[in-house]
Amino acid sequence: MTVTSLLLLAGGYAAADAADLLPGPLTTAPPVPQPAPFPQPSAASPAAPLVPPLDEEAPLPSPHRLTALAEDLVRDERTGGDVGVVVRDALTADVLVDVGGSQPRTPASSLKLLGAVAALDALGPGHVLRTTAVTGEPGQVVLVGGGDILLTDGPARPHDVVGHASLADLAARTAQAVETQEVRVAVDDSLFSGPLYAPGWGGIDLDFVMPIQPLAVDAGRGPAGGYVPDPALAAGEAFAAALRAEGVDVSGEVTRAAAPAGATELAAVESAPLRDVVAHTLAVSENSVAEVLARLVAVADGEEATFAGASRAVLARLAGLGIDTEGVTLADTSGLLIENQVPAAVLADVTATALAPERPDLRGAVTGLPVAALEGTLSTRMHNAAAGVLRGKTGTLTTAVSLTGLVQDADGRLLVFSVVADELSLGGVGPARAAIDEWAAQVAACGCR
Repeated sequence: MTVTSLLLLAGGYAAADAADLLPGPLTTAPPVPQPAPFPQPSAASPAAPLVPPLDEEAPLPSPHRLTALAEDLVRDERTGGDVGVVVRDALTADVLVDVGGSQPRTPASSLKLLGAVAALDALGPGHVLRTTAVTGEPGQVVLVGGGDILLTDGPARPHDVVGHASLADLAARTAQAVETQEVRVAVDDSLFSGPLYAPGWGGIDLDFVMPIQPLAVDAGRGPAGGYVPDPALAAGEAFAAALRAEGVDVSGEVTRAAAPAGATELAAVESAPLRDVVAHTLAVSENSVAEVLARLVAVADGEEATFAGASRAVLARLAGLGIDTEGVTLADTSGLLIENQVPAAVLADVTATALAPERPDLRGAVTGLPVAALEGTLSTRMHNAAAGVLRGKTGTLTTAVSLTGLVQDADGRLLVFSVVADELSLGGVGPARAAIDEWAAQVAACGCR
């Protein structure tokens, strides 16, 4: 074993999960060949982020035939024989297939669905995250983080999620409100507490997630790549620089300080609505935002805003929605750790709950899922019968692969599904993922009556 291999093993199993595009650096098998490019229409407008209608007239597929397809997937040597498969009818929520669905398995990034639904339930789809500047001690301005880690230090991009709110705008408004043209800047990131990294994260895991704080520019990414060591303080420094550009004399170094009780708000900027933040998180499998969303659930529900508190808060929210969380173990809420354990049945239940007509406020957790062969982490996958008719949350670790979402079959029936394969041999993720993609195409192409 090479020195590089030893270092990779010491860093954990989460290397590939950040982008969900590659099996990971430990892969030893040849990569799955790239399919031919999917033809792109020349004059089509982007589709609205909708799911197909629940057609009561569309025939229900045969559970027997769908189960046979699932059992074929389990027997496929590429999946290693340790697979959970659950398929439910989206209209009735009836379970059509359950092959190993109650067995806890490593869900990888499919886990993000749990925090997404919990956040929408706790805060609401229209909730916005406010970043404020308030008065501190005499001559001090305090930048208070409210959970928006997708801030920009450049011009705001009001039609985007990343960079929707700008520290430059906040500085311009603050400069108009301060009573003196000489100030000191401090950062208040006390909304969250506890360690910055989940127990178990280490090594190459940290290439895919920032230190978890309630304030950051571009999810803590540095200009030269990687993550800055202190995203909140870096945001404070960007805010101070923007104040200087507005003609304010900022003295001294940026420090940390809690905003005084009853502090006067000088200015504020707001994130995109939470439903859009959730959609972005699921589409690109954004680990840092997923962790922040779970912390915000903890804050809303009076839990401690730590990794452990966030996990408890998410599970409590799901239980309150009627989801049976037995067998669920959360080591983080982004899915980076193999210690996370979630049955495929729970992932399918969370997805079906988000689709329920009586809870339109949760719908953002499914409309935000990327479309096969077109968007996000599925843009290069399933150039087959599932293209354009499947939305799914991907998950990829070096020993686990998952896919959870919605697929419309050939008769127009919308189905909820979850597939989780874990305990794969090193190098086996690529073939297992190809087998799952082929299964998804079979379900999409099958009337199965």
